[in-house]
Amino acid sequence: MSGVTDTESIRLTAWVHGRVQGVGFRWWTRARALELGLVGSATNLPAGRVEVVAEGSAAACEQLLDTLRSDAAPGEVEHVAEQWSPPKGGLSGFVER
Repeated sequence: MSGVTDTESIRLTAWVHGRVQGVGFRWWTRARALELGLVGSATNLPAGRVEVVAEGSAAACEQLLDTLRSDAAPGEVEHVAEQWSPPKGGLSGFVER
């Protein structure tokens, strides 16, 4: 994530692979994102993955990404792929899907 200041708004899309469905992962992610002041969603995908979309400050998004990869995450996170992009806006709160 080069060229972005910590306070600049950004969009993080993360695909979390592992045993992350049916273990409270989306609820836990929502709680962490709200604590960081982020908006977005956590959505179950086929093949047992969870897609996390978060918008807010670059520093808060980086912190959420680190948290998703931490041992504190529920279930068993095997891998987290990430994509950074400009914010699209139009989001409010943080929802589980």
